[in-house]
Amino acid sequence: MSTYKKIALVFGIIILLVVGIIVGRIVLNNVIQKKINQVNPTEVVAINVKKSEFYEKIETFGTALANQSFSIRIRKEDLISSLDFDKNLLVTKGQLIAQLKNEKIIAPFSGKLGIREISPGILQGADSIIATLDDISVIKIDVRIPEIYLNILKKNLKVRVTTENLNETFDGSIETVSSRVDPSSRSVLAQIKIKNSNNKLTPGMLLNTEIIYNEVTSLGVPEESVVQQGNTAIVYKIIDNQTVARTEVKTGVRNLGYVQIISGLTEGDQIVVQGVSKVRDKSKIKLISK
Repeated sequence: MSTYKKIALVFGIIILLVVGIIVGRIVLNNVIQKKINQVNPTEVVAINVKKSEFYEKIETFGTALANQSFSIRIRKEDLISSLDFDKNLLVTKGQLIAQLKNEKIIAPFSGKLGIREISPGILQGADSIIATLDDISVIKIDVRIPEIYLNILKKNLKVRVTTENLNETFDGSIETVSSRVDPSSRSVLAQIKIKNSNNKLTPGMLLNTEIIYNEVTSLGVPEESVVQQGNTAIVYKIIDNQTVARTEVKTGVRNLGYVQIISGLTEGDQIVVQGVSKVRDKSKIKLISK
C-alpha cells in the first residue's frame, strides 16, 4: 500500500471517529434528557385556547383640529368688559364673551375660550387681541392614506388614536373620504372624528392613528407560546395534563400580544405559555399556576 493511500485511510478513520463521537453525544444527550423529564417533569404554565378579536390596521398620524373654531379681532379701546381669555375658560352657546362699545360678542357654540398666539407686529401694535373659541368636544384629523387602501377606506370605519402626551386611547371613526387620489403623493385624503368628551385632546397635538379593518373573531394564543422554527410555527399542546405534543399551527395577524391561530388548534385545547423553551415533544410536564 502506497504512503498516500495509508494517509488517506488514517484520515478517513479519524473522520469516522469524530462523526461517531458527535452523533453518539447527541443521542446520549437526548436519552439523558428524556430520562430527566421522566424523573423530574418540567414545570410549566398553561392556558386554554379561546377566541379573541383580531383585526388589520393602517397606521398613520395627523394634527388635531377643533370641530369648530371662531375668531374675532378686538380693539382694546373698544373693549368694555370680557371674560378672562388667558384662563382657557369653557363657555356655553349664547354666553356673553365680551362687551364692546358698539356690540356684544356672543359665543356661537359651546367651547374653550382663549387668545390666538400670533407673531409680534402682525396686528400693527399691541392695541388689539384675537379672541378664539374652539369646540373640542370632537377632534378632527385630516390624514393621507396610500391609494392601495382606497377600496378599504369608507365612512364609519373604526379608528383608535393615541398621543405620546397621554397614556390613553381615544375612539373615533372615519367621517369622510375624498373622491379623488392625489396624483403627486398617490394618496387619498380622509377625515377622522374623535370623541373628546373629557377635553384631554387639544388642537395642534400630533396624534398617532390606527384605522381598523377586517375585524374577525378567531382562536388566539399569547405570542410567547408560539415558537418559530424557520417557516414553521409550533406550540406545545398538553396531553392528559402529563406530557406535551409538538403541534404545528398556521398563524395570522398579531394584535395586543396575541397571535391569531388559523389552523392546528381547537377551542379549549391546553397549551404551554410559560416554560416553552424547557420542553420538547413528548416531555413530561407538571402544571403550575402563574
